[in-house]
Amino acid sequence: MAQTQFSSRTILVITIVIAVLLMVVIWPLSMIGKGSSETTSDAYHDEVYVRILPVAKLELAKAPAAAADGQPRDGATVYNAVCMACHASGVAGAPKAGDKEAWAPRIATGTDALVASVTNGKGAMPPKGGGADLTDAEIRAAVEHLMSLAQ
Repeated sequence: MAQTQFSSRTILVITIVIAVLLMVVIWPLSMIGKGSSETTSDAYHDEVYVRILPVAKLELAKAPAAAADGQPRDGATVYNAVCMACHASGVAGAPKAGDKEAWAPRIATGTDALVASVTNGKGAMPPKGGGADLTDAEIRAAVEHLMSLAQ
């Protein structure tokens, strides 16, 4: 049987490499929670949180139930409960409420076409604008309300 023998120089080089690797890996871990690095780390995480907050924060709210008298909600009520989430700020390409230039080509297609787009969904807008409990009359009222804001 042949035995492999390492020279003392090879053993020294291997020992140094292992020592350097351990320092590179373990030393930063030992610094967590000590001195100013913790403050810097917390500050950095706070900055990241603040930067992504407008994108990452998602709140789901239940749409208000139909009026107690059984009548459909008016357009302004539906807009404020469902549509405003995207159309107030223009999220995902939604035309902003009151933006005459953005709404002009849409209004030109007619109310029925806009109601169909809302009912079936279009682009990033889900069917019924995300308000699954909306009736056809409520959708039409909301569309007419948005159209009136842009005229």
